[in-house]
Amino acid sequence: MSQGTLYILSAPSGAGKSSLVSALLDQTDAIKVSVSHTTRAPRPGEKDGVNYNFVSVDQFKALIADNAFLEHAEVFGNFYGTSRLWLEDQLSQGIDIILEIDWQGAQQVRKLMPETAGIFILPPSREELQKRLDNRGQDSAEIIAGRMAEAISEMSHYNEYDYVIINDDFDQALAELKAVIIAQRQKLTCQQARHGKLLTDLLSENH
Repeated sequence: MSQGTLYILSAPSGAGKSSLVSALLDQTDAIKVSVSHTTRAPRPGEKDGVNYNFVSVDQFKALIADNAFLEHAEVFGNFYGTSRLWLEDQLSQGIDIILEIDWQGAQQVRKLMPETAGIFILPPSREELQKRLDNRGQDSAEIIAGRMAEAISEMSHYNEYDYVIINDDFDQALAELKAVIIAQRQKLTCQQARHGKLLTDLLSENH
């Protein structure tokens, strides 16, 4: 069985990453999003084990001590982490996994798993990004300004990734994201693992 590919997907807040990932999952087989552990409280509608694995700060620190995380970080006062064992189990079953993490988490993961494919989603302009953040209508001007500054800092790391997708037209960006997954699955090592018998038969002198 072929090994799944681990994808890191990063983007500034407001770039449309979550919508793209949701659409990708609906249209693509054998791919999942990693369910992170977090110490933040569940939001309305979120389910434990589906959106996140919700744990206490003490539980999270115990998991760090057990070296259970591939990467972990503190974001806006809450801890987030990616389970190493779950990830390795899924990849060994040939399932592709998407990690939605920031550039700092991406650096941690790449050191441990250099075969990871990194994808960065960018907005078409700063003005459009500002508009998307404003249109959420949930945050104060001060919080939006903070998110904008954070977004600019995040975007400065786009050149650490293998693929860059500009989310101007959603359908086009989705097609480009799917194209990355399709291309990755046709790589030599993936095809050798997936179609080993066929490749052997094609070159056999017994036919």
